[in-house]
Amino acid sequence: MTADSGEVGRPRAVVPPGERGATRIADRVVAKIASQAAREALGPLPGAASPPHAGVVVAHETARVRIHLELDYPTDIGARCAAVRRHVAERVGALVGMEVPEVAVQVERLHPAHGAAQGRTR
Repeated sequence: MTADSGEVGRPRAVVPPGERGATRIADRVVAKIASQAAREALGPLPGAASPPHAGVVVAHETARVRIHLELDYPTDIGARCAAVRRHVAERVGALVGMEVPEVAVQVERLHPAHGAAQGRTR
């Protein structure tokens, strides 16, 4: 506003927070954030492993996440999946401000760890 417009010093109307509008974060953006969080939780992937990918359903400021991943083996599968669940829920919640009550982890494939003996493992 310029001094020529005659509006200098005129107070601006304050719009209450509930009437300002809202930012909607696309499901695909939440899915990308969840995939990245899963990669962070897993650390370096074995050469044959594909990076994790995520599917997300967002409704009413709540995100339900499904992570598909591959793991090296032998490993503590339960502990690795729990770490992924925890990290994905924390990161998605922190970055997009949504509640994440459910993170389902689906292990699609196991790969022998580098240096692991080939053959049957018990």
